[in-house]
Amino acid sequence: MKVAVTSQGPDLESQADPRFGRAVQFIVVDTDTGEFTAHDNSQNLNATHGAGIQSGQNVVAFGVEAVITGNVGPKAQSTLQAGGVKIYTGATGTIKNALEQFKNNELKLVE
Repeated sequence: MKVAVTSQGPDLESQADPRFGRAVQFIVVDTDTGEFTAHDNSQNLNATHGAGIQSGQNVVAFGVEAVITGNVGPKAQSTLQAGGVKIYTGATGTIKNALEQFKNNELKLVE
């Protein structure tokens, strides 16, 4: 499964970012192979408005099945769900920790 995790840095040892729309980066991980790529989100860090929607559109374009984050706003939630992306919130610690929380069904699925 291909998932995107909100991150404060470019690798699996980085801290999960509690924000979705203004996350520093998105780490896209193939949970089957462990391969990952980092995607910069700096264009939305200081956006005056629309950060959640733009970030949501970017994540949908990555072709992921799910997003793992700390929290997601209503506009980003709508954008992701319209793109068929499931949203899991409550992620903490490193990206590796967040992936373990996801695999162990410890995160909240936003419906």
